[in-house]
Amino acid sequence: MAQITLDKLAHSYLPNPKSDDDFALKQIDYVWEDGGAYALLGPSGCGKTTLLNIISGLLIPSSGHVRFDANDVTELSTEARNIAQVFQFPVIYDTMTVEENLAFPLVNRGVDKREIGKRVNDMLQTLDLTDKAKRRAKGLTADEKQKISLGRGLVRYDVNAILFDEPLTVIDPHMKWQLRTKLKELHEQFSHTMIYVTHDQTEALTFADKVVVMYEGEVVQIGTPEELFDEPAHTFVGYFIGSPGMNILPGEVSGNTIRMAEQGFSLDRAWQALSGKTEIGIRPEFIRVTTREQAGDAGVPMQVSSVENIGRHQIVRGSVNGVTIDAVVPEGAAIPTDAYAVFDTDRINVYQNSHLVRGTR
Repeated sequence: MAQITLDKLAHSYLPNPKSDDDFALKQIDYVWEDGGAYALLGPSGCGKTTLLNIISGLLIPSSGHVRFDANDVTELSTEARNIAQVFQFPVIYDTMTVEENLAFPLVNRGVDKREIGKRVNDMLQTLDLTDKAKRRAKGLTADEKQKISLGRGLVRYDVNAILFDEPLTVIDPHMKWQLRTKLKELHEQFSHTMIYVTHDQTEALTFADKVVVMYEGEVVQIGTPEELFDEPAHTFVGYFIGSPGMNILPGEVSGNTIRMAEQGFSLDRAWQALSGKTEIGIRPEFIRVTTREQAGDAGVPMQVSSVENIGRHQIVRGSVNGVTIDAVVPEGAAIPTDAYAVFDTDRINVYQNSHLVRGTR
């Protein structure tokens, strides 16, 4: 295992980039701790795979350095970095049996035959492939082939890091949950440094200790799932994390008073004078939908457009002062015709030019 340091790392696919817009990966400085479980999360085209390929050695960055512990590996090959990488689609040998595929990385490295047998048997059980051990891979289903790809990465105990590039795309939903859980267990057991690329927030939040959220080539926040939910550092993070995502409303801030939707709220925090675009963020889970009488002075009129019952709770969709807003309410809760939205002021975040600004108590 290794500590991975990204030092002033940036990359452009253009030969002579002239502005930030020309970079697929804008500058990043970060240390991935030895034995950590990380997820790179963001929409397609945000730079996730570019960053992963730089770490793996498939791509040499335009600028900056990659270090494994104290060693500069920026221009070393993937093999020289001693990493394992699992790709989006299965990379296996169809003419080999399942157990031969799993053993192949170990055979290449001259591991003792008894040790190979033990590790392969353990991996067959882990992936629920024991009954298919002697079958050639050619006749297996897509998800079974991808399980073999995962196993080829996980069967090695000596790697500096294991990198996953959206490895569960071809796996059925039930199996996805099982494999995510198994990856988490294996990480806790062997403490490999693991980096997992995905556009699926559920995969990222259930697998990783730290989630790296990317947007338009930039790392906009690195944090625990709780930090991303409670205090998104960027409005994109607030919108991208959560289902539904954070409500973002235009607002004004003056000291400890926030004004949005023509309603003022006093908070137990205060902000210095803000310039530029000021917005207020609040999660749908922290909005109560009630009547005008029950809301009192704390509520703002809400025009309800639809109510979605999704089992344990309902999503109330509507608008406040012309701005779209969502609220999550308990299953079976009555939604009044004269609906008012009441915000939990302790859960309000303030954004200046899309970036979080923390108030002082």
